[in-house]
Amino acid sequence: MTAGGDVVLQLTDVVKTFPGVRALDGVQLEVRAGEVHCLLGQNGAGKSTLIKVLAGVHHADGGEISWLGEPFAPATPQAAMRAGIATIYQELDLVDDLSVAENAFLGHEEARFGFTRRRSAAEKTKAILARLGHPEISPRRAVRRLPAAGKQIVSMARALSHDAKLIVMDEPSAVLAHDEVANLFRIIRELTAQGIAVIYISHRLAEIREIGDRVTVLKDGRTTAANLPARDTPTRELVGKMTGRSIEYIFPPRPDRSESPPILTVAGLTRHGEFADASLTVAPGEIVGIAGLVGSGRSELLETIFGARRADAGTVTLDGHRITGVGAAVGRGMGMAPEERKSQALLLDEPVYKNMTLASFAGFAHAGFTDTRDERAAALTTADLLELRPRDVDRPARTLSGGNQQKVVVGRWLLGKTRLLLLDEPTRGVDVGARAELYQVIRGLAADGVGVLLVSSEVPEVLGLADRVLVMREGRLIHEAPAEELDEDTVLDLVMAGSLLEGEPA
Repeated sequence: MTAGGDVVLQLTDVVKTFPGVRALDGVQLEVRAGEVHCLLGQNGAGKSTLIKVLAGVHHADGGEISWLGEPFAPATPQAAMRAGIATIYQELDLVDDLSVAENAFLGHEEARFGFTRRRSAAEKTKAILARLGHPEISPRRAVRRLPAAGKQIVSMARALSHDAKLIVMDEPSAVLAHDEVANLFRIIRELTAQGIAVIYISHRLAEIREIGDRVTVLKDGRTTAANLPARDTPTRELVGKMTGRSIEYIFPPRPDRSESPPILTVAGLTRHGEFADASLTVAPGEIVGIAGLVGSGRSELLETIFGARRADAGTVTLDGHRITGVGAAVGRGMGMAPEERKSQALLLDEPVYKNMTLASFAGFAHAGFTDTRDERAAALTTADLLELRPRDVDRPARTLSGGNQQKVVVGRWLLGKTRLLLLDEPTRGVDVGARAELYQVIRGLAADGVGVLLVSSEVPEVLGLADRVLVMREGRLIHEAPAEELDEDTVLDLVMAGSLLEGEPA
């Protein structure tokens, strides 16, 4: 059902240019009161630039923006907030050491005689949290003590403290568990029922169909489709508008594999309070997927296997050699692409080639000097193999899209002659086209004999990529089966309820 409210935001032929780049090239967008308007597009399509123009971070170079029937060109983010447009970024801009109430009213604190009225702010924050359905969150609690879902609620509270009439949400479900996404959607529906408009940005088409009213698609800074019905527009049409080409929603074919001894053996691995008695194997050329909710212990398990966390019990062996730390893991041919690639895997201000050669740096040193020419040449070869775009290994890693940043991380381990690769949420924040390319890369690694241990929140991704699936719930591996013997409903039942498959002994 399409929301029928008045038009509150209208963009006509909006242009934004940076040196050498036309980020927005005539964008059209219409948003109505009380609707969820979804914004789709690959990484680099212009979505981030567009929302920063609305938020007052950037200023449009051309075109017209109308807000509530008046011309709109906010000079600062504070001006946009005062006008009633609030933006919740994917990487939440909260201050961890401040309280919930202090974050909610940050930048427009109530004051009297030069003193901040903290009690009044706490009372108003409490009322806003109740409106959001979360009266259990204390306004005086430090934000750093909240889980990811709680921090997102605080960001929404900040938006409502400004009496926002439009809330822009950038990938809001990226760090949420399945039940937390359902709660987010409940809150969004309550907000739109009050006449608040929402711009919802996500790469997950299933979410857009569930929560969206209309969809606008961007490609290369242009609007390629506007006001499509979110629930009724075929997937093929949406993908075509995003990419300019047809992409089949299939994973690379799963080849027949001959049985071989495992390269990785994990036995009884335990970290108190995180996971217990985890045992698994990965063979050369095998992709093993771990399905589980956020908080189930799956990321902690991967980090402990890699040696980044110290185990309280159990063993990890690679090719029969005991792994006791990151140095031993890398030295024996294990690599890891963590979930938080920007903060944990990349040197964002360093060039791509430096990021790619990080794990094999010693191989480019001669007589105490680094041969940067060899580094660049090796990185270029790997960039070609991974179809890195743009093919410029001298540019800073932060200038790449999410999918290409992930390719750089994977490329690092390709250069390091990795025999076992651990992947934690490899396609988080990655657009449809780049996902398909990453799936091909992962399958290609397995075809070359690399063992892969994969963690993903997206069950179709685990089922589509993995040869064998392990299900994790509340810190324990509770089920194992070949991927072709499982379906999405069965895995979701297991990860959420922990029930056993029919016919499986208790």
